[in-house]
Amino acid sequence: MRKIMLGFAVAAMAVPTVPAFAVQNDGYNGRTWQDSRGRTRCRKKNGTVGMIVGGAGGALVGRAIDTRGERTTGTVVGAAAGALLGRHVQRNSGRRCR
Repeated sequence: MRKIMLGFAVAAMAVPTVPAFAVQNDGYNGRTWQDSRGRTRCRKKNGTVGMIVGGAGGALVGRAIDTRGERTTGTVVGAAAGALLGRHVQRNSGRRCR
């Protein structure tokens, strides 16, 4: 019993020495924050992953469609179109931030 009471006494003395962290509200709440003018801003995906995946997929589709002679043109055009489409899809997918 003496050790338990001694443990409680040590804990009671240690609690006031733990620094209290002040909660700072800088306006950031996950995906939204307020800028210096008080406007609510939103963090959006920049579309890089969609552009890479779309470019690779578009290159494969363009190469499959262009079957005559040298298939470089179909691959390049397909990669460019796929990259633009993939970037657009990723940037505009998900919930809209308000």
